[in-house]
Amino acid sequence: MNRMSDWIDQYRMRLAEKMSCSRFIFLNQSDFPFIMSYLDLTDNQLNPNGHWSQPIEKPCPPLASELALFDQNGYDLTDLEQLYAEANLTHAHAHREHRHAVKAPWFTQPNRVEGAVLNHSLLFERKGYSGNALEQLEQWAQLNPLVYKIIKMRPKWGLDFSMDYADRAGNVFEVLHWEYDGFDYDEVAERKQQLEAKFAATDWDDAAACILKLKDQWHHLDFFAQSDWKCNYFGIVKERFKMVIWE
Repeated sequence: MNRMSDWIDQYRMRLAEKMSCSRFIFLNQSDFPFIMSYLDLTDNQLNPNGHWSQPIEKPCPPLASELALFDQNGYDLTDLEQLYAEANLTHAHAHREHRHAVKAPWFTQPNRVEGAVLNHSLLFERKGYSGNALEQLEQWAQLNPLVYKIIKMRPKWGLDFSMDYADRAGNVFEVLHWEYDGFDYDEVAERKQQLEAKFAATDWDDAAACILKLKDQWHHLDFFAQSDWKCNYFGIVKERFKMVIWE
């Protein structure tokens, strides 16, 4: 047994003790990818390159409308950012109606209609600018200062995991919704690795059943207090998100 396998077994034991549940299955390291038959970890990784350097082909400075609805603390891209994404060979995926973001699936799950149901699990990126792209933006900013919104952005990476629960008795709630942002790629990548092992080792149906039994401890709490309660319950680092992106 290697250190990862030992850690997984210890983590499962702690969860089993806390939840007073018995359906945990202890497997060898070779079995680890199959611990959760309905939750799959993708091969997607965050990109350590935090900047776009290629300019766009645009004969005139951007309009105010191309910088409208600027997202100061999230990952939604303006129309201008989407043009730079295309020029730098990055695909910006549609994200909640009109929004677009640089994102990729983190965990996936086959379609389910009851029990622990994965709402979403995503890896996010927001780019800064360098090289010719930065020079182009700095020239445009002299005519349209709104462009400084793009220039002053710091590269940011984010993790987002949301597991819900629903059953035929009418119970519905978030088992865990955990978001973590950061401007340091190495730190966020390390958090990703830590949480992947924990999320993959968790029996989410059992976790949901046990959290439901403890509803009187968390249901009356506000949003942030519920988040802290559940992070403590699962033994994971508290959430950190909505970090303002400007220097």
